[in-house]
Amino acid sequence: MLQELPLDRQLRLALDELALATPTPVQAQVIPAALTGSDLLVSAATGSGKTLAYLLPTLQRLLEETAPRQAGTLALVLVPTRELARQVLKSCRQLTAKSPLQCMALTGGADFKYQKAQFRKNPEVVIATPGRLLEHCEKGSADLAALKVLVLDEADRMLEMGFREDVLKITDACNPARQTLMLSATLKAKGLGELSNTLLNAPQTIAVDPPRQAQANIHHQRILADSTEHKNQLLLALLAQNEGRRSLVFANKRRSAERLAGLLAHNGLKADCLHGEMSTEERKRVMAAFREGKIQVLCASDLAARGLDVPDIDTVINYDLPHSGDDYVHRCGRTGRAGASGVAISLVEASQWNLMISIQRYLNMDFEQRALPGLKAKYSGPKKAKGSGKAAGSKKKKPAKGEAKAKQRARDAKNKGKPKRPKSTAGGNDGTGPLMKKK
Repeated sequence: MLQELPLDRQLRLALDELALATPTPVQAQVIPAALTGSDLLVSAATGSGKTLAYLLPTLQRLLEETAPRQAGTLALVLVPTRELARQVLKSCRQLTAKSPLQCMALTGGADFKYQKAQFRKNPEVVIATPGRLLEHCEKGSADLAALKVLVLDEADRMLEMGFREDVLKITDACNPARQTLMLSATLKAKGLGELSNTLLNAPQTIAVDPPRQAQANIHHQRILADSTEHKNQLLLALLAQNEGRRSLVFANKRRSAERLAGLLAHNGLKADCLHGEMSTEERKRVMAAFREGKIQVLCASDLAARGLDVPDIDTVINYDLPHSGDDYVHRCGRTGRAGASGVAISLVEASQWNLMISIQRYLNMDFEQRALPGLKAKYSGPKKAKGSGKAAGSKKKKPAKGEAKAKQRARDAKNKGKPKRPKSTAGGNDGTGPLMKKK
């Protein structure tokens, strides 16, 4: 129980206000370990409650401080995206509502001078994306010398997005005596081991809800499709069945997300799109409309696969299959949150069959096969399949060495006695064309 943890009264009051009493598995393991002050390397699936798992012990440490308040940031949470930064800021403000602690978010796309002015107010907790925070560090507006706790949330995603060098430069400016908590969806992400060895001091490793395990409260389905036009029809039919409920549609490209939002709007649906090239104000507008129910369908690129926390998303539709099992888990994790049930539906063309099989094998599960009345695909799967379930290759076998020689002898015999065609001199080094035949 959360109330049994050795937490400050101000945090207990905030938890009561939020009606939070029973910890999730990741919270039950991470909070007590973090309260000891040791560095942690945590693997936890999306939607498992990890934000509260690192915020509670971080805020507890700040409230325990008896030394005179020093200038500069005391706790820093680094996140890969603006959406996740806003979500963490919201949770932090809820937990600090009964205390004097102040927190702020720092992301790209916002006014730099305004952010600099906010730093002068000495907020104890800063939630930031690496690129923008590094700008403030280099221009002297961020002071991390007194930092007590550093949190790297979704460290694997930050590495994927190319933030490794930015993170290292930021940590060089941090108090070396800090506590560091690193959270990742998987401990096997490329470069994560090297980064943890550099930043963590004798860390305790905690693995909860491995990402290769699909969430039990999400129902996974697949619908076969013949073409882009067929997928459009399937998408419209699925959303018609889901009318009045929130749906999230994923595409692999920004242009695809924009096209789908336009298609749905043209067909009378309340839809909009979300992608990485939108400004901060545009993203805020779209997310506010989605949360308030003004938008029923959000078409998104993988930007929204992490850090987007909207209650009551009933259905996730993969218009395009993601490129990996981990990406699939993060996309589908937008539904079925906090114990609720959800549905994840993937539209699969013939060209994506093998990718679907790879994702199923990665998660050690099979998607339920589904078809919509009047829209059943002509494609029903590969004609020939390997033992793994993937489509068998259709490449022609190369003839054996002896067979190839026999065919060459047959061609030579057929052409025996025929005059050989003179070689063309076109394109020769002398620059002339082929010789003309005599009349």
